[in-house]
Order: sequence, then structure tokens, then C-alpha cells
Amino acid sequence: MEWLTQTKIPVGKTAKAIFDWLQDNGAWFFDGLADGLDALITAVLWVLQTPHPLIIVAAFVALTWVLQRSWKTCLLITLGFLFILNQGYWEETTESLTLVLASCVVCMAIGVPIGIAAAHRPRLYRVMRPVLDLMQTLPTFVYLIPAIVFFGIGMVPGLIATVIFVLPAPIRLTHLGISSTPQPLLEAAQAFGGTARQTLRKVELPWAMPQIMAGLNQTIMLSLSMVVIAALVGADGLGVPVVRALNSVNTALGFESGFIIVVVAIMLDRMLRVAEK
Repeated sequence: MEWLTQTKIPVGKTAKAIFDWLQDNGAWFFDGLADGLDALITAVLWVLQTPHPLIIVAAFVALTWVLQRSWKTCLLITLGFLFILNQGYWEETTESLTLVLASCVVCMAIGVPIGIAAAHRPRLYRVMRPVLDLMQTLPTFVYLIPAIVFFGIGMVPGLIATVIFVLPAPIRLTHLGISSTPQPLLEAAQAFGGTARQTLRKVELPWAMPQIMAGLNQTIMLSLSMVVIAALVGADGLGVPVVRALNSVNTALGFESGFIIVVVAIMLDRMLRVAEK
């Protein structure tokens, strides 16, 4: 079997050459992207940390009532935030929520239009499918390497790695919702003279809305699962105490911060279960 290993396919060298070329020739693009994402992160963080924590809690409870119309869910959200305040993790929670919300904005802004385009062009989706599979199956730690190379250390590389890992979810679910629109509905829209844009806005998007909302839910859950990994590249949030507990073998700190992440995940999941209504 030695003959098989003598001529090694240069996968790693090729990837390094591509990254070096991008770093040398695309610095202006990556610097502009970093500035834009940093402005988005700063704005969201300012909104969550400037008011009194109870005002933010009240805003989340009001949003929950608008989405769910359930006092039980509102009570759950209230108790969850009060537990976070009791444990002293409010600042870390708002930082993690900033990363989650920023990744949701970027992923939904990119994923929904791509999913719509893929649903209307089956060949495009066949080409995209291997890329989406690669984005979801490649170990998430691998994303951190180019993120550090292009964006340095901080919240921005954590956001970039999160977006790359999460983006396939809204694309796939939007494609599923649009492509599953019943043919009789489309034919009825065409019979009444509806244009392609009108059919998309008044028929396909309303039909696909449960799947799109499920994509939003998955985006939030997957983004939250990246907070610990993002902490390895300098992103603030709940992942920082988890990494600190791992380095110092601090069982109390690790369980405490990990349980806060679970509480945040449960609250966000219950808030956005609109598709089930």
C-alpha cells in the first residue's frame, strides 16, 4: 500500500494556497465585512445592555405574548430571565443573545432568498446540495481557522463561523416550503393573471411560512450551540465561563454556565414555536 501514499493529493496545500491568495487580494473585502458585522454586533449589544435588565425582560415577555398568546409561556420566559439574573449571568447572556440575533439576521437575509431561488431552479439546488452538506458536516472547529486568518480574534470571527455552520438550515427549509406549494394553488394564481412576483408574495411565501419559521427556530438553536466554540476565538458570552471551567476543571462553574445555556435555549424555543399554532 506504500504506492498509494507516495503521491498524496494536495488537499491541505491547495486550501492553504486559496486562503493565502484571498488574504493577499481580498483584504479590502474582509475588512469592510468585518466593519459591517462589528457595527451590527455593537448595535444589538447596545440595545440589550443599555436599558435596565427588567425592561429587556418585559420586552421579551411582551414579544412572547404577541407570538404565542399564552400566559404559561410568558411565565416561563419571566422565570427563565429571573433565574439568569439570580445566577449573575445577565451580561454573558446578553452577549450570547447578541451573537444569536446577529447570526439570525445574516442567515435569514441570505438563506431565505437563496432557498427561494433554489426552489424555482432545481438545477441550482442540485449544485448547491453538496456544498450545503459540506457546510453542515465539516467539523465546526475547522471554520475557526479561516475566521481567525481573515478576521482576527473577537466577536466577528465567532459570528462568521456561526453563520457558515447555520446557513444551510434556512436554505433547506425555505426550499422545502416553497417547492412543496400545491400545484393547484399555483395554477389558480396563474389563471387569475398573477405575475411571478405576485405568486411568490401571495401564494408561495404564505404556504411556506411554517417551514420558514422552522428555519428561524433551527437557526437560533444552532447559533446557540456555537457559543462555546465561538468563545475559543475570543467571542464574548456564555461560552467564556464554560471554556474557563474546562481549563480549570471547575465543575461548579461548568454546570452553572452550561445550565444557563440550556435555559436560554428553552426560552428561545418556546418563544418561536409559531409554526405549531
